[in-house]
Amino acid sequence: MADTQTRAARTSKRHLFGPSLKSVTMMIADFRGWRRTVARRRALADLTADQLNDIGHPEAHRPALDIKAGLITNLMSMR
Repeated sequence: MADTQTRAARTSKRHLFGPSLKSVTMMIADFRGWRRTVARRRALADLTADQLNDIGHPEAHRPALDIKAGLITNLMSMR
């Protein structure tokens, strides 16, 4: 039993900052990526449709309402 406690004590001293440094590094990388994404979205939001076409970026998807011919007639007949 003393052997396992000794091993656990040695490993904790050796890897004291390893996992925490990795997690801090990952948090910083995620934050920087998030900032880049926000900046990119803001820049694209300011562009017009022609400017978006010039850079090869498709227009934003907007909801469209497709009405088939004769729809009102069908609805009125169902009444």
